[in-house]
Formats: sequence, structure tokens, C-alpha cells
Amino acid sequence: MKKSNILISAFLLLAVLILSRSIYVVSEMERAVLLRFGEIVEFDVAPGLHFKVPILNTVRKFDGRIMTIDQRPQSYLTSEKKALVVDSFMKFRIKDVAKYFTATQGNEAVASTLLFQRLDSGLRNEFGIRTVKEVVSGERDQLMNSLTAQLNTIAQEELGLEVVDVRVKRIDLPEDVSESVYNRMRTERERLARELRAQGNEVAEKIMATADKDKTVIVADAYREAEIIKGDGDATATATYAAAFTKDPEFYDFTRSLKAYQATFENKGDILLINPDNNCSIIRIVWDKSITNLKPVMVMCPSIYPIRDF
Repeated sequence: MKKSNILISAFLLLAVLILSRSIYVVSEMERAVLLRFGEIVEFDVAPGLHFKVPILNTVRKFDGRIMTIDQRPQSYLTSEKKALVVDSFMKFRIKDVAKYFTATQGNEAVASTLLFQRLDSGLRNEFGIRTVKEVVSGERDQLMNSLTAQLNTIAQEELGLEVVDVRVKRIDLPEDVSESVYNRMRTERERLARELRAQGNEVAEKIMATADKDKTVIVADAYREAEIIKGDGDATATATYAAAFTKDPEFYDFTRSLKAYQATFENKGDILLINPDNNCSIIRIVWDKSITNLKPVMVMCPSIYPIRDF
């Protein structure tokens, strides 16, 4: 009884194992081929659940989504024999899975290498018949569309692949040429900057010269006007004093004495000596620091002379 149970269990286990190796699933994002001893017996297996004969049949699955080839930038010559560094990429997907498997053995790296070789050749041909201006701006879209159509035809016939799009991301000059162009542009900008600075300095000098001239004229006119006004004032004052002296000489002497007192009191370092017994009632003494004696410089005698200097 135990022996029969073991046999049943082994049989069931073997059946499960065979069944598991006989069933396979192909998803919507995959393309698959069914092989029998390495030969394709079913070219494009539809998505879903399928059966196969274990050991006799094998299944190869491939990515059915859009894939991208983005290689390093390459150098190409234009019709003017000028080198350009072009950075491009290509998008593709499997169109004919049987042809793809036959051409590449299902190796994605091999497919990418073969496609890149054709892309490189196509770009070289397209750039070779156009000028720098045309590939940079004028016919860039036309170049990419034409190259996409050409590569799609070749890839479908030879590799079973559909080229969805070819794009040129960037076009640059070679590094040595770029450096030369940059240096030339920098030299030109520096020359232009020096020229503009020189023009600015010239205009500034003219403005400063005009301002200095206007300042000199304005100051001279103001000084002339001031001298005229001062002269008129002095003349008026002299006439006023003369008229006052003619009308009242004593009042004029008194006024002169007041001015003398005012001039005497201006210097705080002077010493005033008052002698009530002398007609010359006020003596102004100046202290000279270079000597030790007091030096009288002015005597005011209102009753005799209004002002007398020593």
C-alpha cells in the first residue's frame, strides 16, 4: 500500500513537472517564436497562454516595445569639407520577429550594432550632400525625415526591425575649431569694448570741458556782479557818511570812536588799561609771545583825537 502511494505521488509530481514545462505565456509587450531543435516552427506567437512539447520545443521571447540607440557623438564632413560633431539617436522595434531572430539570433546588442552601422553610414551620406547652414537650420528636419525613411526600409528588409524615428540632438564644431572660433569672438568683443570705452571717455571729456567752461563763466559773472554790487554799496555808504559828517561832525566822530572800540574788543588776547585821570582814557595793549614786554599799539583819546596808533 505504501509502495503504491509513493508511485502515485511520483507520477503526479512528474505530471505536474511536465505540465509546467509545457505551458508558457507571452505578454502583450513581448514577441516570441517557437523552435523545434533550433528551427522556427511558429514565427510570431500571439500574446496569451500556449502549450509546447517539453524538450522538443523551446520558446524565445523578445522585447516588443520601442527601444533606443544612443551612441557617442560622431564626426561627419559636409559638402564644404567642414567637420561637424553630430549627436544623434534612433528609436526602433521588432517588426518581423522571425527575420529578426534569423539575422541577429535574438541578440539585442547585435541588432543595435548593425543598426548603428547603418545609421552612421546614412548620416555620413546625408551630411556629405549638404552645407553647414543647411544641416544646422535650413534642412535639418528634411534630413531626419529622409534618413528615417531610408533606415526603416533597410532595417525591415535585412533585420526585421522597424525604425520609428531618427533624431539629431546636437551639432557642434570640433573642439579645436570651437576654441578658435571662441578666441576670435572674444578678441572681437574685446576690441568692440575698447572702442566703446574710448568713445565714452571722449564724450566724458567733452562734457567735463563744457562743464568747467560753464563753471568759469558763471563764477566770473557772479564775481563781476558781486563787485558791482559791493562798489555800489561802498559808494552809497561813503555818500551817507559824508552827508552825516556835513550835518553833524560830532556825531560822526562819535560813530568812528564806536567802530574803533569794536575793532579793539575783537581780539580776546589783548589787554585794555583804563586811566580815569588821563584824557586818553583807553589804551590797547597787545601781548607779544615772542617778547616779555607789553606793547601798546593804539591809544584812544576821544577828546583830542578819535584814534591814534603807535
